[in-house]
Amino acid sequence: MRTLLIHTITAFLLSFSALGQMQPFTLQEVKVTNGAFKNAQDVDMRYILSLNPDKLLAPYLIDAGLPLKAERYGNWESSGLDGHIGGHYLSALAMMYASTGNAELKKRLDYMVDQLAQCQAKNSNGYVGGIPQGKVFWERIHKGDIDGSSFGLNNTWVPLYNIHKLFAGLRDAYEFTGNQQAKQVLVGLGDWFVELIQPLSDDQIQQILRTEHGGMNEVFADLYLLTKNQKYLTTAQRISHRAILNPLLQKQDKLTGLHANTQIPKVIGFEKIAQLTGNADWSEAARFFWQNVAQTRSVAFGGNSVREHFNPTNDFSSMLKSNQGPETCNSFNMLRLSKALFLDKNDPTYLDFYERVLYNHILSSQHPQKGGFVYFTPIRPNHYRVYSQPETSMWCCVGSGIENHTKYGELIYSHLANDLFVNLFIPSTLDWKEKNIQLTQSTEFPYKNQTELVLKLAKSQTFALQIRSPKWAENVEILVNGKKYPVSAQPAQYMGIEKKWKSGDKVTVRFSTSTKLEYLPDNSNWAAFVHGPIVLAAQTAKTDLVGLFADDSRMGHETKGKLYPIDKAYALIGDTDSYLSTIKPAGNLTFTLDSLTLQPFYEIHDARYQMYFQTFTQADFDAQKATRRQQEAEALALEARTVDKVNCGEQQPEVDHAYKGEKSDSGYDDDGRFWRNTRSYISYQLQNKELAGKTLEIHFSGNLKTEDVGIFINDRAAELLAVKDKVITVKTDDKELVKLKISSENGRPTPRFFQIRLVK
Repeated sequence: MRTLLIHTITAFLLSFSALGQMQPFTLQEVKVTNGAFKNAQDVDMRYILSLNPDKLLAPYLIDAGLPLKAERYGNWESSGLDGHIGGHYLSALAMMYASTGNAELKKRLDYMVDQLAQCQAKNSNGYVGGIPQGKVFWERIHKGDIDGSSFGLNNTWVPLYNIHKLFAGLRDAYEFTGNQQAKQVLVGLGDWFVELIQPLSDDQIQQILRTEHGGMNEVFADLYLLTKNQKYLTTAQRISHRAILNPLLQKQDKLTGLHANTQIPKVIGFEKIAQLTGNADWSEAARFFWQNVAQTRSVAFGGNSVREHFNPTNDFSSMLKSNQGPETCNSFNMLRLSKALFLDKNDPTYLDFYERVLYNHILSSQHPQKGGFVYFTPIRPNHYRVYSQPETSMWCCVGSGIENHTKYGELIYSHLANDLFVNLFIPSTLDWKEKNIQLTQSTEFPYKNQTELVLKLAKSQTFALQIRSPKWAENVEILVNGKKYPVSAQPAQYMGIEKKWKSGDKVTVRFSTSTKLEYLPDNSNWAAFVHGPIVLAAQTAKTDLVGLFADDSRMGHETKGKLYPIDKAYALIGDTDSYLSTIKPAGNLTFTLDSLTLQPFYEIHDARYQMYFQTFTQADFDAQKATRRQQEAEALALEARTVDKVNCGEQQPEVDHAYKGEKSDSGYDDDGRFWRNTRSYISYQLQNKELAGKTLEIHFSGNLKTEDVGIFINDRAAELLAVKDKVITVKTDDKELVKLKISSENGRPTPRFFQIRLVK
């Protein structure tokens, strides 16, 4: 009898490549019911509903010449990226409505789509957008007048990135709610864009694609899916950035120094186009990119980049020092890429990364009571994060933030034709209408290592229930209706139970978890404690949290509180084997570490924290102590002298300082520094708070002849004080706004400038 039972109800591990394409469930079919993710969804919905649709529509009405119903928002919504949050808002409304059924969300969505349709009708050529002076800008592009850099196109702030948000929002409005008007506006906008770039050569298009452009290739692939019109797929391929794609095709890592979130959406597009065209090489390029970023460029909580750029894979020191750690938008898009690759490859390995990012970065990036979204998550010890506010903050990470918490149900479950997959242990319900299968998952994970699945069926039926065995899970066991079920649990695989199921059948999954030290990818001596998939951190202080909730200033998303010395941070000292034995369980997923308490990072808010700990033998600690203290003191002294600074060639610092320029190039040198030069001019605006700054220090590399470079402060020739050790020092004005212009006086490239500091 036992032998017959084992043969009849078989537990097995599957390779799914021959069984068809993995399919997600719709957000309408999956409901998150309890726990931290349900709270995050509820808090996000309140934030979404606190925003004013008429304010978000204002840039589009201005462009179309229609009367305003409310003044537009400030911050990024009125300083060059006008309209971008409106596109994100469409996506957030659509997905949150699909997840919750809240009627007010649908009402707002339909209203916004109707208003955008009126803007499109007024423009009469299919175009609708909020980009300042958009009609003039696009006409220049149509005529081939192109001057592009990483974030500026004809001195306009990432216009293609901006309009991509509208493309995506209209797509989501149709996909998740069936709004037909959204589809009509989307097709009209797509047709306008196809005509816009029709006269341009491939080289001109690639020149345009140097500037951040979001996932434009992806949305045109989506347009093809919606319409089956080949011109959209042709356009999607045409606007795929070859400077990124070609190295990936050759399995070459050329990512160091690039703006991280500029690249990830492009790769999502490569993967989607690959699926539509059967181009295995493009799909392999996307896989190679994912593996590079997820495995060699991501820290414990799943985020990547420092000051928004990919750091060298063999050196994470800049991230440890910076107050601008991984950007939330990056993880938003890495989740989208992970989902696409999981569904394509039927490989649960992608879910291990997806889960890690979901719990530790996405969940932690929203304030769990007040709402508000995080831009940068520093790993610098004893630092903190800043949260947005609905009326003041219109950053990119607010746009992706309002979307992040609307779609937690997207991958809890998936299916093949006759297989149901349980991918994540999150309390939820599934209603698989096509098969008349309902499932309720009850769990308190990660606080308790168990989940319970109960089936509700209209009639008994045979299918396979596939339960993911996570990479981190140990001692996994399964009970079916209370009886232990024989399984062979292999990490990052599925445990399958195929039988004739009846309503009320219950499957219980139990497992154990352990705490491990996870070192940075550069193999330095910095490590984080990770329990199962959960990153642990210690709350260290609640002092000097300047700007905790952002104001409407241009750089309100950055912390303003002082940097605490790294050499004063808690370190793990002793033999390697002793580090883990130092922590003691204290219940409810907390651990003591001497005077510190480790807890899930996503629980820590309104505080400074330590996530990474430096590890030493006692001898190494003693030997390095004095050197570390001196280096840290020098770095903090320099920051204390600094009133404002610009890292030249880095996207966000340049945007934050109103960069403008012509005939300018930028890059990343062998010394790990970003730079910018010009054959015409470049300019920045620096803030001289309380008139504390007295001189500007302009750091450069290469040879400099002062007569070949013009330096102007507030439109007047600057007084040169010194040129020494590759630093130009000039006197500044006693004004709160310092406008710096650097020009080439002979039309030849200037030296490379990599940092400008306004100092006391």
